[in-house]
Amino acid sequence: MLLRERETPEGLLVSVCDRECLGETYVDKPVTLEVTEAFYGGQEASEADAQAVVEGLKRADVANIVGEQAVGVAIEAGLIDQDRVLEVDGTLHAQLLWL
Repeated sequence: MLLRERETPEGLLVSVCDRECLGETYVDKPVTLEVTEAFYGGQEASEADAQAVVEGLKRADVANIVGEQAVGVAIEAGLIDQDRVLEVDGTLHAQLLWL
């Protein structure tokens, strides 16, 4: 999985995706999900195991998670409710927002 963290005016934004999702676009009208290098990859992204992903998501103020493995890790850790996960054109997508 790829893990990327960046500070924004709203707090820490974390993006996680399965490596094979990077560069893909998923379309399930009216929803389009683009897993871009600019958002999920780049030099700021690192390969991450499940533990690193969970630690990053726990630090996040906001997170975007794409892919079966990445979303599965978040569900297993109790950070995402499985009933709130979207399936877009065959891939899983979840967002996390700590209030």
